[in-house]
Amino acid sequence: MSQEPIPTAGVFVGTEHQLPVRIYYEDTDFSGIVYHANYLRYFERGRSDFFRMIGVSHTELAAIDTAFAITRMEIDFKRAARVDDALVVHTVWNRIKGVRLLARQWITRGEELVCAANVEAVCISLDGRPRKPSAEMTAKVTPWLAPQES
Repeated sequence: MSQEPIPTAGVFVGTEHQLPVRIYYEDTDFSGIVYHANYLRYFERGRSDFFRMIGVSHTELAAIDTAFAITRMEIDFKRAARVDDALVVHTVWNRIKGVRLLARQWITRGEELVCAANVEAVCISLDGRPRKPSAEMTAKVTPWLAPQES
């Protein structure tokens, strides 16, 4: 019996990227609860796979002397995640403003909010200087930006 392939980089629902994440024992602390710093890893995976799925790879960015640096992240921890939990990392990019890219991310377990973050990333050259995203990258990202509320 043949099954549909499971997407490894997540899926898009409108402009929202959704990445499934399973919690393993290695993700937890001695109490069996996900160690707080691991949420940063899950958010990073969500952002990276968002870009990967729209055709912006980190390898290609490095080839044109470009990378991202996180300059600000505001995290709100709501509930504890535990070993064996099936979570979903949601990523929505809101806008590109000069060298900055602004995103909202949140992690759910079913319908339950586990963690949420507001993220500010800066496009930089590989020597660390801020730089505007290339026209090609901006063209790939723009259709995926969340509609702005008036």
